[in-house]
Amino acid sequence: MRLKKYQQDALDALKSFLEKTRETHDAGLSFKEVTGSLDIGRYRSEYKPLIDMPEVPYACIRIPTGGGKTILGAHTVKLAGNSYLERDFPVALWLVPSNTIRTQTVEALKNRQHPYRKVLDDTFDGRVRVFDITEFPNIRPTDISDSACVVVSTIQTLRIANTEGRKVYGHHEALEPHFSRFSTWPKGLELDEKGTPKYSFANLLHLHSPLLIVDEAHNAVTGLTREMQTRINPACIIEFTATPKPMSNVLFSVSASVLKTEKMIKLPIVLTAHTSWQAAVSGALAERARLAEKAKNEPQYIRPIILFQAQNKDQEVTAEVLRQHLIENEQIPAERIAVVTGEQRELDSINLFDPNCPIEYVITIKALKEGWDCSFAYVFCSVANIRSATDVEQLLGRVLRMPYAESRREKILNSAYAHVCEPNFMQAALDLKDKLIEGMGFEAEEAEDNLQMPELDLQGGSAGPLYPTVSFELEAPPDLGAVPEDIKKLVKVEETGRGGAVVRVEEPVSEYAANVIASFAPEEKQAEIKRQFEFARHKAEFMKTPAAKNEPFPVPQLCLFVDGELEVAEPDLFLDFRSWNLLDYDAALTADEFGVEERFQSFEVDVEKEKVVYEHLAENKRQLELSGVDTVWDERSLTVWLDRQCRDSYINQTQRLEFIRRLVKDLTGRGFPIGALVRGKYRLAKAITLKISKYWEEAKEKGFQACLFKNEGGVETTFDYAFNFDGSLYHGSNYYRGSYKFKKHYFGAERISNLDNTGEEFECAQAIDMQEKIKYWVRNLESKPLLSFRLPLARGWFYPDFVALLKDGRVFVIEYKGAHLIHDPRTEQKNSIGQLWGEKSNGKALFLMAEKEKGGLGVYEQIRKKIG
Repeated sequence: MRLKKYQQDALDALKSFLEKTRETHDAGLSFKEVTGSLDIGRYRSEYKPLIDMPEVPYACIRIPTGGGKTILGAHTVKLAGNSYLERDFPVALWLVPSNTIRTQTVEALKNRQHPYRKVLDDTFDGRVRVFDITEFPNIRPTDISDSACVVVSTIQTLRIANTEGRKVYGHHEALEPHFSRFSTWPKGLELDEKGTPKYSFANLLHLHSPLLIVDEAHNAVTGLTREMQTRINPACIIEFTATPKPMSNVLFSVSASVLKTEKMIKLPIVLTAHTSWQAAVSGALAERARLAEKAKNEPQYIRPIILFQAQNKDQEVTAEVLRQHLIENEQIPAERIAVVTGEQRELDSINLFDPNCPIEYVITIKALKEGWDCSFAYVFCSVANIRSATDVEQLLGRVLRMPYAESRREKILNSAYAHVCEPNFMQAALDLKDKLIEGMGFEAEEAEDNLQMPELDLQGGSAGPLYPTVSFELEAPPDLGAVPEDIKKLVKVEETGRGGAVVRVEEPVSEYAANVIASFAPEEKQAEIKRQFEFARHKAEFMKTPAAKNEPFPVPQLCLFVDGELEVAEPDLFLDFRSWNLLDYDAALTADEFGVEERFQSFEVDVEKEKVVYEHLAENKRQLELSGVDTVWDERSLTVWLDRQCRDSYINQTQRLEFIRRLVKDLTGRGFPIGALVRGKYRLAKAITLKISKYWEEAKEKGFQACLFKNEGGVETTFDYAFNFDGSLYHGSNYYRGSYKFKKHYFGAERISNLDNTGEEFECAQAIDMQEKIKYWVRNLESKPLLSFRLPLARGWFYPDFVALLKDGRVFVIEYKGAHLIHDPRTEQKNSIGQLWGEKSNGKALFLMAEKEKGGLGVYEQIRKKIG
């Protein structure tokens, strides 16, 4: 299963953190170094060590619902084994939030056909053992020594007060073989009344210092008591969650917009509010019918499903009431309905993806909130007010998965749909926004931008989204006597007949006007009414932007002729795969790159410590004893092992294997004992990987110059391969909220990402916005490959600060650099590639490396002069 880019980036960040921590023994420093160059957004923080285990590295990967956290957990077993534990076969304790998820995770990891298990089998050559926590008495010493062992549990099971927890900490004769080889008891084991260590699973975990993987078990780290943490004795803790807690060390964060870009989830969510539950059900049925008709045009089979949320038994619209309503009043055949509650499990053993499956309607209360995934679920319908309904965010998450993780041909099948029982659309939208933020990991702006009103379809043409009406009820009509006339005419007051009134505002109003109108209500309700006005104002402002009007913003891309065909220029194209050969390079490591002697003492201390304290684990943890190691390993077996560790996608394996053979032979020829190399094999693998990468990057540097700057006629900037800014995908980590009102930003003044309220880049943005000849511009997002315009460098990519469209159709790209960076070699390379991009456009594109002052001109004048 090929990983999405954001998933690979998350694993790369985790690998870097663990490797640095292994080298420095300082998780805080490593965390700071890795996160320094990453977009963590509001989750950025100082590293917070665990109180009783400060030496144990603890990191959190934040990925919103639908982002594939479990597949990353499967990859983490091997990654942590190599990068930090330095074990061929690690022990992993995998914590999940509930017994339902526990069962499903175990089933998936045991099923050799499941993608999660395939990840483990591929990385450990099939030598994998998976256990449910209840199966721990079946774990044998050979399972741990010869295979990667994954034990799936919940935090509840590890609590001593829990019955199963008592089993985890209790004495089990079946585990005796794990303890029988002790010569000295290690510290930290729980003892029986005789002072002898218990043969318990908790003690077994303590001995093997497991990798602790936390999958959405929010309280698994902070909720484990300190005593429980030390009993388990984890070597490192990796958490995967959509909603990190304050004490989580967020190492990597992914936005929902990235998931949408990667075709993982359906967005936006089209929200329809109804005055009754019957109307909500009817609207959902009509929505499903419309989607089903469009699904017939798809190349892959899709059967849209409605997920109904019924009420509890003590309320009006129970699962049975809703089912009877569908059958009797909506004429839905019973065989197309499935009820899934605590008592009814009508989806068990049913494959919803089977074209012969008749199920189109699923009724639940909250039984589907964990672990249930069917990407055919398109419509969420709640018969209760979603503010009071529980588990809405979990159920809504079920309708966000994208079928086949691919964009659909029919546009409406790329969205999710919600029909709710709430007469006030604005209130429903705000309630749903809160659910998306608090329960599903959306940023506030993402949630707001991805909640949309349904479009009117008049005579076959789309009328576009309506302006959302703000309304609220009062016990008595408001006194409008003192209200200014310009505000008074915006307000519609309808008496309810009970002495009360409903206030409606059907067009955008200023913040001042919103405050005046909100003051009609009691003080305790004013904040919520102001939130409605703010939401409506943002929606109204976005509707006026070029992005909302779908005005084109194409940016020509730099292309290369490869075998007579144009291809978008990428760093990997700068290397001729057919002529570059790793064996042309010196297969040797310098003393600075690898030295067993300078690190031998640390190896010796580690292993000696293990032999004294964990004598029975020495073979398992290092797969060798210090004495006699040469008889177990030789140059060939070490070469093969190193080749597996140094796998990559861009080096021919035959070349890599021979290169490593030569390198190992060089080391042994220089006097390195094979045993010493094996003891340092993980560090040796890392050194080889870095060496190969160094050669690869050097070759790309030469290819960069040859392909782009010495290739007459082979380079072209063309709109045939244009990058297009997409209004639904533009999301950064923070937004400009300064006093200056930008007028020409493509996505509107409220959606200028990653721009401070003051400073030189702000002044550059201001200068761009003030140019008469600029039609609109965008703040380009750094390191967002699918959301931003970029140009290739010899090593990586260049994301210019600003991209503008001129009124005459030309595209203008501006990069701003402060005086301290203007002569940096990387800045000079960016300037070179930018100028080349402009020169090869046949006058259709301009590039400027702007400075605070250049040639006696300020930023505004530099931009104006370049435009001409």
